[in-house]
Amino acid sequence: MNGAESLVRTMVKGGVDVCFTNPGTSEMHFVAALDRVPGMRCVLGLFEGVVTGAADGYFRMKGTPASTLLHLGPGLANGLANLHNAKKANSGIVNIVGQHAVYHIDYNAPLTSDIEGLARPMSSWVRTSPNSKAVAADGAAAIAAAKSAPPQIATLILPADTAWNEADGIAEVPAEQQRASYSPQAVEKAARILHGDGEGTLLLMTGSALSEHGLALAERIAGKTGCTVMGPTFRPKMARGRGRYSIDRIHYVIENALPMLAKFRHIVLVESDDPVAFFAYPNKPSMLKPEGCEVHRMTSWGENSVAALEALAGAVKASARDVKPQALQELVKPTGALSFASIAQAIACAIPENAIMVDESLTTGRGFFPPTAAAAPHDWLQNMGGSIGFSTPLSIGAAIACPDRKVITMVGDGSAMYTIQSLWTQARENLNIVTIVFANRIYQILRGEFDNVGAGEPGQRANDMLRLDRPTLDFVALAKGMGVPGRAVTNADEFNKALAEAVAEPGPRLIEVVM
Repeated sequence: MNGAESLVRTMVKGGVDVCFTNPGTSEMHFVAALDRVPGMRCVLGLFEGVVTGAADGYFRMKGTPASTLLHLGPGLANGLANLHNAKKANSGIVNIVGQHAVYHIDYNAPLTSDIEGLARPMSSWVRTSPNSKAVAADGAAAIAAAKSAPPQIATLILPADTAWNEADGIAEVPAEQQRASYSPQAVEKAARILHGDGEGTLLLMTGSALSEHGLALAERIAGKTGCTVMGPTFRPKMARGRGRYSIDRIHYVIENALPMLAKFRHIVLVESDDPVAFFAYPNKPSMLKPEGCEVHRMTSWGENSVAALEALAGAVKASARDVKPQALQELVKPTGALSFASIAQAIACAIPENAIMVDESLTTGRGFFPPTAAAAPHDWLQNMGGSIGFSTPLSIGAAIACPDRKVITMVGDGSAMYTIQSLWTQARENLNIVTIVFANRIYQILRGEFDNVGAGEPGQRANDMLRLDRPTLDFVALAKGMGVPGRAVTNADEFNKALAEAVAEPGPRLIEVVM
């Protein structure tokens, strides 16, 4: 077998059996190997940002890495924005990036670039295979890195001649690292803080702590000690809906975040980091915790936060008897005009059991959490890195990882245009994804930020860089052109009907909510 086939066989044997691809000439032997090796599902994306975002979504829902196949430095560069988001989410991904044949690199052909230099900022593991006989072992090492604790983005660069020359065979993937448990000393310290100042303590949780079981443990701890439990503004995945502990998230807007945190004298971090503002603003703080507040880390990424929470619950003697009932909003299907509140209610009423909600709604979605806490049980995924255009690709990976679950993607019109090619892949793979596009006809988030940074009143040229008009985007037409049925809605009654139909039907659907 050649190097490419040895790599594909190593990947399948190592449990990496989904490849999101956008290949070029240098990757053709890898493409040919995919024909010869059973067991690898290949999903084509029409833009590399779709490919890398899909791999992120796959890991978040499956918990094991997928691979990507990218074409040289420019192909990798096109996918870096969503690799940035994946890195911030601690997702494991194996990137395979083609390279010129080793002997061709020195000729400085048009596509020659420093691929390792491009890869390193968004990858924790980077290697270029030196020859065909090293490819399988390098691939096994990349898989081990992606599956490590915490997971990593691993980028293996594959020169064309290492793919077409003869290889030795399949390599064994090293045994997976065991997830680090937790520090008993850190748990003991957290327990002492909660015993001494429960009501002045914030338990700030993300990552694995936001699973259904992790939240249930936090609910018992809060009931027993009087502490508050919150999440950061954005989280990789969170269990939500009826029967699950509903917690607030730190508000994106600094003026709202500061009073949320003002009373706390202690913050206990469970995989989370210190609460910081998303951006710097004139005359506003970067750190959101109040002055004098002490921060204590209980667990880090890669540690077993659920086990730590179990130990903490035991240390403070918290049990199910300490849980206090939560008051949730009543769900009523809205009627009449569309507003942020009626949109939130309509979505909350429409969420089916065990749905996956992918949230890039930005301005429109800031009020979604209160009503959806009473919706059917679901998982909620958000953008961890802030690079927009993450949601429609992420939904592809989530739908492939969980084919029996409905995926509902919520995205603003400006963000949707970054990776609109995702709709084509959704149609080609017949994925169960409902894409809701909020058509503000403006980069609404940026219009608000213009005010937040104190830039003054926008003039004509500034407004032209914020508005999405002349011409107006037609998302129903865009979806139709890529094989996805769609419809536009202008009031709450139409939105309720469109949601019910889209959730009930298999395959992809798009709803354009004209704001």
